[in-house]
Amino acid sequence: MAVRDSTIPGTAPGIVKALTGIDGLDQLTGGGVPAGRPTLICGSAGCGKTLMAATFLVHGAQNLGEPGVLVTFEERATDLEQNVASLGYDLVDLQQRGLLAIDHIQIEPSEIEETGDYDLEGLFIRLGFAIDRIGAKRVVLDTLEALFSGFSNEAMLRAELRRLFSWLKDRGVTAVITAERGDGALTRQGLEEYVSDCVILLDHRVEGQVSTRRLRIVKYRGTAHGTNEYPFLIDRHGISVLPVTGLGLDHPASEERVPTGIPALDAMMGGQGFFRGSSVLVSGMAGTGKSTICATFVEAACRRGERALYFAFEESPAQIRRNMRSTGLDLAQWEQRGQLVFHASRPTLYGLEMHLAAFHRDVARLRPDVVVIDPMSSLMEIGSGFEVHAMLLRLVDFLKSRSITTLFTNLTQGGSAEARTDAGISSLMDTWLLLLNRETAGEQNRQLYLLKSRGMAHSNQVREFLMSDDGIDLRPAYLGPEGVLTGSARLAQEARDRAARQLRAAEMDRRRRTIARKRAQLLAQMEALQAELELEDEELRLLADEDAAVVRMAEEAHRAMAHSRRAMQSAED
Repeated sequence: MAVRDSTIPGTAPGIVKALTGIDGLDQLTGGGVPAGRPTLICGSAGCGKTLMAATFLVHGAQNLGEPGVLVTFEERATDLEQNVASLGYDLVDLQQRGLLAIDHIQIEPSEIEETGDYDLEGLFIRLGFAIDRIGAKRVVLDTLEALFSGFSNEAMLRAELRRLFSWLKDRGVTAVITAERGDGALTRQGLEEYVSDCVILLDHRVEGQVSTRRLRIVKYRGTAHGTNEYPFLIDRHGISVLPVTGLGLDHPASEERVPTGIPALDAMMGGQGFFRGSSVLVSGMAGTGKSTICATFVEAACRRGERALYFAFEESPAQIRRNMRSTGLDLAQWEQRGQLVFHASRPTLYGLEMHLAAFHRDVARLRPDVVVIDPMSSLMEIGSGFEVHAMLLRLVDFLKSRSITTLFTNLTQGGSAEARTDAGISSLMDTWLLLLNRETAGEQNRQLYLLKSRGMAHSNQVREFLMSDDGIDLRPAYLGPEGVLTGSARLAQEARDRAARQLRAAEMDRRRRTIARKRAQLLAQMEALQAELELEDEELRLLADEDAAVVRMAEEAHRAMAHSRRAMQSAED
């Protein structure tokens, strides 16, 4: 199917393109290779030229209804059919259905004698017949050098190359031509790249004993395109290209919260867990419980009906399943239901860019809700700190763009490493959990710190980190005379504190009884004094009454005497 790139943002209008079916390449080119024009794929041996060209043909035939012709000058048809079967391509079936024609033209340089003028009329006749027979819209020539091997007339070769590319354009077919890379030039002849409308350079390099395939679009007439080098991956799922320039800071920011599966950890973040689509770093030394936190988070996601993708670089899936059973987690059930997928490999299997391409491919294919990368520090074995940081930066942006909640684990070595990561990506993380082993009272005990959690209120207290058959538990910080206590030291201090509380309670009880006795004594004394006071009051009242009676009697006597005197005086008169 051909599309006009006027519908593709960032490209000039009017250019008609043909989709290749290669993940990432169609995005980089804004819709595929130029339709009705020749495209050159060049590179050294083993970089994937033939497989990329075959993918272009198979996608057109199977998915777009565009038959294709494959002319091979090196591999026999049967060999080619077997080779591309590793990608799941059935060329025999396509030929039987009339969607593909394969023509092997064997050219042996030792059997060629150069006499007179040389032209490609024979090729044009065979190719034209094949195109007409199946109504082909796509053509692949693999590889071009074999066609001109054994001929020394450079001017003649250049003229025929121009004529070949012009003939393909005149036929209106979308052509992909493969060519070997030359010394100091993209191709051996040094002309193909100039007469092609699109040139794609493939590279397969080895750095630090790790191989990586890369792709670069050298030119593309009439349209904008990605110009950087892009890693690409070839495996049983086909070819996928990582368009790193397509990543930017335009990913969404969800308000939804995702429980961690550890209620006490959720409580440290307001009781709700991580933000959906956030990146979480779990760092710590070996044996601190990083993988157990990740497995608990994955199990909780699967219980909610979500899908999880677990990238493991140090343990096999069987080992992870066995180890997690000791904490009460049955991960096998979620694998059987298709909700959990493990991708386990040693970091040295690929280079950094190939790992990144594998991440992209698996995420795009499985569409998970949560992803675990355990541990990301293993990637330091195959790249420098700068390279790992750049790779993880692109990975974080990619996962955020799809609103995937991701847990990264990082192995630290203690000391100053407690507050940093080897790849220096802690600043890229939304939440950072730090796990430590502290030696107290002759034993190692785990502690958890929530160093940061963007966009939410969170606890700054240390938690004791415990793992048992029932899973993970976080105990609140227990402060003793010498700071935060864990393990046996905590139990001993708790026992001492309980004994001290009991002693204080007994002392308080004794004091209460003593005070009660004193209160009773004082109350009795107060009652006696009150009775004595009442007697004194009664005596005083009686004295007052007696005094009042004496006064009345005196007054009455005085009145009687006065009355008697007045009577006597009246008698005398």
